[in-house]
Amino acid sequence: MTASFYDVIVIGGGPAGLAAAISAHDEGAKVLLLEREARLGGILKQCIHDGFGLLRFGEKLSGPEYAERFIDELRARQIEARTLTFVTKIDRPDDGAFCVHAVDRGGVWTVTAKALVLATGCRERTAKQVSIHGTRPAGVFTAGTAQHFTNLLGLMPTRRCVILGSGDIGLIMARRLTLEGAEVLGVYEVKPTPSGLTRNLHQCLYDYDIPLYLSHTVTRVFGADRLEGVEIAEVDDRMRPIPGTERRVDCDALILSVGLIPENELAESLGVRLDGRTRGPVCDNDCMTSVDGVFCCGNALHVNDLVDYVSQNGEQAGRAAARYAPHARTLVELQPSDDLLCLVPQTLDLTGGKDPLTVYFRSRGEENACTLEITVDGRAVFSKKYAFLRPPEMEQLTLQTADWGLTGQSVVRFELKRQKEVRT
Repeated sequence: MTASFYDVIVIGGGPAGLAAAISAHDEGAKVLLLEREARLGGILKQCIHDGFGLLRFGEKLSGPEYAERFIDELRARQIEARTLTFVTKIDRPDDGAFCVHAVDRGGVWTVTAKALVLATGCRERTAKQVSIHGTRPAGVFTAGTAQHFTNLLGLMPTRRCVILGSGDIGLIMARRLTLEGAEVLGVYEVKPTPSGLTRNLHQCLYDYDIPLYLSHTVTRVFGADRLEGVEIAEVDDRMRPIPGTERRVDCDALILSVGLIPENELAESLGVRLDGRTRGPVCDNDCMTSVDGVFCCGNALHVNDLVDYVSQNGEQAGRAAARYAPHARTLVELQPSDDLLCLVPQTLDLTGGKDPLTVYFRSRGEENACTLEITVDGRAVFSKKYAFLRPPEMEQLTLQTADWGLTGQSVVRFELKRQKEVRT
């Protein structure tokens, strides 16, 4: 170690952590970046398809190319980064500096910091978490694991597979495996609508004649040592299997693309309050959580659909962490209606600079010809029309709040209104 005290420690070396470390350094902070894997870049290392960086760089990049641009910036600034490093515990004696306990190839050590940025990413749901019955044979993979085998290890995990879930990684792997010579028998989605981005549905399924079955799920797996087949069933409007609709599909692999969960064990250990909608921390407009000095960004905060947003969020968190000084916050809660699946940030700190306020939201269901209306104490202060909204596609909105008349007692509500409900 070159130092024992840092202004900012960033935990996680994916796109969010890289952006946070760079922006914190550019604000004059002494920064340490910790990454548990052998290489920086996070999940981008195995995402060899293009489509990254359209918003930030105005060109299509592969995942490794996108990550390398930030890694190059990190190294050019000589920011200290330690890989193969696992954070085992974080404590904060007497509300002072944070003590970060870590282990690496050299042993166990501790460093302290004024502020933390949690950029720990997210993990995939497994077969157990979607209650698939049967034996436990080889051949059941998450989509990310299948991607790791194929793109990094050069191994084919399947020759004839079924994909459960229409999330983006699953759609991309349907195309990838097809190009490598595997037969994708179908993508089965328990919901009545797809879970992936529209462009991925077209580019990964429709262009390759891979069938998509909505309102279907896998209810059982067959096989002893290796998967031999799965049982498929239709589901009702409450996503429960319909008796009598079961059928067997013979295959040698089941690939799961059934959702992502933010990694927040460290946040929970610090007493950070979590949002039941996003599964990530509740944060304010500076990405600070409910614990002063702890910031969160990227997919650890909420699952994003574009890496460009992840980097933008990381920069915001790193900048705020570098400027952090203990202060009493006056927080106003931003309340989403039931029609919104999630809203980030969840609070607005009135003691800091409020403008511009960038918010991210998703609709709970598919909506056409609707309006997002923002009210303060029942008074409409902003509205925007949308031709359509889909839950998989996150929306970003930049707001000017200076003339909203906000106080510590204000009630700020975000609500979707159908065309006939919009105020005249």
